[in-house]
Amino acid sequence: MTSTPGSGGPTAVPTPRPSERPVGPARPPLRRRFSRAERMVHRATAVLMLVCVVTAACLYVPQLAELVGRRYLVVTLHQWSGLLLPAPFLLGLASPAFRADLRRLNRFAPYDKEWLRAVRRRDFRPESRPAGKFNAGQKVYGGWIAGAVLVMLATGLMMWFTWLTPLVWRTSATFVHDWLSLAVGLVLLGHIGMAFADPEARRGMRTGSVERPWAEREHPLWKEEE
Repeated sequence: MTSTPGSGGPTAVPTPRPSERPVGPARPPLRRRFSRAERMVHRATAVLMLVCVVTAACLYVPQLAELVGRRYLVVTLHQWSGLLLPAPFLLGLASPAFRADLRRLNRFAPYDKEWLRAVRRRDFRPESRPAGKFNAGQKVYGGWIAGAVLVMLATGLMMWFTWLTPLVWRTSATFVHDWLSLAVGLVLLGHIGMAFADPEARRGMRTGSVERPWAEREHPLWKEEE
């Protein structure tokens, strides 16, 4: 209600109808990328891997070992988190969506070679990096980290159950375990850094959906794989 000069009383100001109210920019349509089961597998694996890496650092870096203390507890956490690391993957096999994405990750197409060549040339144009649901870099990372986890598990078991293998095996296992753990830590840092550089990719793993324009730009051949 407002008052106009000379009217002697308030005058009603008409309220705009809903259709006349200003509307903000429309939100881009979403596309489903990951199922709930896949997101749970990723989160559980990330937690176990984080425990493995942090406890390993506390065991091998003297300054951290002195700061944390309680070496027996740290060793126990490291052993059991490493032993349980394959568990989320094995449980995820019950999900059809998870199995379907594993098949995509394990299949290299001709356009994946083109993606890798573009990376080698430092060509960042989206059109020079064709990709399906997963690009070639994600496929290489998935295969490498899966193999590394198996090697780390095998060598870790040799170091844990010392009576199962001869001394020379345990010595070799310790060497491989230590250096591979360093490589895994560096690769994980790169993985986390790339995830922070792409908010939409993080959103896909957090909520299960991504914006359709992002999917069409970053993974233009995704539709052809379905």
